[in-house]
Order: sequence, then C-alpha cells, then structure tokens
Amino acid sequence: MASAVSETGLFPEPVQPWQYDRSRAPVAVKVLVAGGFGVGKTTFVGSVSEIPPLRTEALMTEASVPTDDLSATPDKHTTTVAMDFGRVTLDDDLVLYVYGTPGQERFWFMWDDLVRGAIGGIVLADTRRLRDCFPALDYFESCGLPYTVAVNHFEGTRSYAPDDVREALTIPDRVPVVIMDARRRDTVLESLLTLVGHALDSTPE
Repeated sequence: MASAVSETGLFPEPVQPWQYDRSRAPVAVKVLVAGGFGVGKTTFVGSVSEIPPLRTEALMTEASVPTDDLSATPDKHTTTVAMDFGRVTLDDDLVLYVYGTPGQERFWFMWDDLVRGAIGGIVLADTRRLRDCFPALDYFESCGLPYTVAVNHFEGTRSYAPDDVREALTIPDRVPVVIMDARRRDTVLESLLTLVGHALDSTPE
C-alpha cells in the first residue's frame, strides 16, 4: 500500500481511500463516557480504543482521603483529572471519538467542555453504589443529550437484570440499559453500538 508523509515528515502513514476522494472520508462522531469515581471509565476507553488511549491520570494522595471513597475500589491509586480519549472505527464510514469524563465532583467543571459536539453519552454504573451515577444521569437529562446506561459488572458482585437496574435508577423506558464488562472489548463495542443506535433514533426528523 502506498504511504503518505505525516505532517511532521517523520513517520510514513498509509494512504487511505478518502485521501484521494474526500467524499469517502468517514464520519467522525463524539461520545462521552461518564459515571462515578472508579466505575471503570478509563478501562472502558482503553479496552476499545484502536490507538494508544490518552489518559490524564494523577496519583492519589492522602489529601483526597476525605473526599474519595475507596471502599469499593481499594486497589485504585490513580484518578482521571481531565479526560480519557480513544478512537474506534465501527465501520468503513463511521469513527467514534470516545471521551471519558472525570468522576470526582471537583473535576465536573470539565463536563461542559467535553459535552460540546457529542451525539450522546454512556453512563457507567456499579450496582454496589448506584447513587454515584446520578450526577451523570441528571447532567445528560438536563442538557437533552441522548444517553444509555451500561452496568459494569465486577467479579464477585451480584448480577442484576437490566430492568432491575432501570427500576432502581428510575430511568425512562426510552433509555437503553445494558450489562457489560469494561475489560472486554466486545461488550464495550456493544455498549457503543447501542448508544449510536439510540442517538440516531432520538434525532428529530
């Protein structure tokens, strides 16, 4: 396959068909992944990204002890302070840019910037602490962004049916709920496909 020189001139890049015909360029859309602290957003983005994911993680210090509840994630030593970013190609003509939002309240000011241009959002939920996903649910509802709920099932925890989660969170029937594992790329892809389909169905004609 022919190659093109990158903008820096250092690394050759494979020539894609759309570089000859811009009308064949894939559509790139932006989606958000939100949820509580330690629910698996960074893992979600890293599992599905076809490029090395961008992470903005910082080591947690003793200063965060009063505000960050580690009872459900005792082995967690870092936290996202700005965003996670990854890219996944769903089809020849569709590319998703996946942004993971920070979970702690002190970083929520980033959400208003990250949501711009997004077609929808995924709210990750942990059934051991469902209350942690309410801020993300409220945020997406308030800004009118189509969203789905993805329950990240952790090993050793009780399994729940989607309808049980829907009832516990009082989620409208129009909002899809899926059960997944953020470590498994296939289930992450399924979650993203569900969101894209829901976002398209929610688009006014």
